[in-house]
Amino acid sequence: MIVHVVLFEPRVDLAQADRARLLEDLQHAAAAIPSVRRFRIGRRLRHGLPGYEQGMEKDYQYASVIEFDDRAGLETYLRHPAHAAIGRHFTASAAHALAYDFDMSDAADADPAAIV
Repeated sequence: MIVHVVLFEPRVDLAQADRARLLEDLQHAAAAIPSVRRFRIGRRLRHGLPGYEQGMEKDYQYASVIEFDDRAGLETYLRHPAHAAIGRHFTASAAHALAYDFDMSDAADADPAAIV
């Protein structure tokens, strides 16, 4: 499975209407792009326990995780017009953002050479 992970921190001056449009475009992409197997979005959860949370250099309020069967599905998604709408938000609305793609497997089935 291929996973596309986006961490997103909106600009402080981003209007509520622009936030709503971003959500609409995310929902549209999730429904319109056939290679998307699962499209999840969420807000950061803070627990306050000692550890990694305090060590983060940047604060990303939101994340999206999009799953695909394979690399071809990811590439179809990235080239789709519905993704272009999200891309416009990514560059115009973000104070900070990251996007990474991962080839994932169940931990029980993972090849040690893939993570070491």
